[in-house]
Amino acid sequence: MQISAIIPVFNEEDHIIDAIESVSWADEIIVVDSFSTDKTLALAQSKGVKILQRAYQYSASQKNWAIPKAKYDWVFILDADERVNESLKEEILKLKKKATTYDAFWIPRQNHFMGKKVRFSGWQGDKVIRLLRKEVCQYEDKKVHAEVICSGKVGKMKSPLMHYTFKSISHYMEKWDRYSSWSAQDHLKSRPPHFFHFILKPAFRFFRDFILRGGFLDGKTGYIVCKLSSMGVFMRYVKIQEKLKQ
Repeated sequence: MQISAIIPVFNEEDHIIDAIESVSWADEIIVVDSFSTDKTLALAQSKGVKILQRAYQYSASQKNWAIPKAKYDWVFILDADERVNESLKEEILKLKKKATTYDAFWIPRQNHFMGKKVRFSGWQGDKVIRLLRKEVCQYEDKKVHAEVICSGKVGKMKSPLMHYTFKSISHYMEKWDRYSSWSAQDHLKSRPPHFFHFILKPAFRFFRDFILRGGFLDGKTGYIVCKLSSMGVFMRYVKIQEKLKQ
């Protein structure tokens, strides 16, 4: 099994070197740059990887555009704020040495928020398909949180992918505005949202993640994560209403 690693980026100068080095085991590394305005491109070029450029639309679109351009049938997708640690690397290397009946693999993901490990808060059980055969897999056409659609057999890996999310609250708010707009497009309905969507759904999201899914066990970080998540639900419906009035 030979694998092409694909890393989509835009202004990721703080992450790009570590991201590339964490997939140094791949047979090909492709950085898909959305015309970064910082040092991302120069740093990627210094590592001798293949560079492709395309104006950013949304994550699933970038990945679906890049996957067919990989040299090898097997593709590993890595976001710039993710890392393949040693245990996952060893698991992948063992897989490379033998035939498999699977066409893609779920990989558990260990999330960190502003440098703090998050064990609960609705983030437990997080998993993503990142190792896949390009002939039978593609991302669903969604603006936010698109999953891989695989027409073949999907297996599971044991070792987690490290995910270092938002660096600060300002970093979160910057992405939050963009993601809530995209999420509104994904959830756009013919009838405007009402009391249930503005009051009850955000409240239940916080209750579910902080109480039912153990966010309180993550302490202050868990409270912040759960509160921001509930605010994200609220903003999604505010933006849906805004779009319906346009």
